[in-house]
Amino acid sequence: MDAMYIMGLNIHYFGVIVLMGVVVFNIMMLALSHHIVRYAKRMRIVMPISGSLIALILFTGLVMMAAKHLMFTFSNSAMIVIAIVMIVLEAKRYKTLKRRTDISQEGAFSEYKRKAFRFLGIEITLLLSMTLWMMVV
Repeated sequence: MDAMYIMGLNIHYFGVIVLMGVVVFNIMMLALSHHIVRYAKRMRIVMPISGSLIALILFTGLVMMAAKHLMFTFSNSAMIVIAIVMIVLEAKRYKTLKRRTDISQEGAFSEYKRKAFRFLGIEITLLLSMTLWMMVV
């Protein structure tokens, strides 16, 4: 039982690290993009990856909570809240992209970039703060 719990913990941790990499990749992709249509096509490929990673992290976290007899500690509750916030931020970022794909508006992509950088900044801050919190505790 302990081996399975440790394996689940390792998968959970690996998923968080890969999600951080995907968020950093999103930031770099956004910073280097100059055309909204090309960016939107790339985004439609990367978006399911980040969604799948968030689902992986939630699933492994829930399985480990079940192994601990559903003990709701502050850390577990914080991780659940952060996962929900990240899902909402990803949905808002995609919704904003769908609205801004009209290339006829001047400055639409720069306005999208500003909002997307803010969303991605919040996501990476949440991930880093929770990861550092779990390393300390």
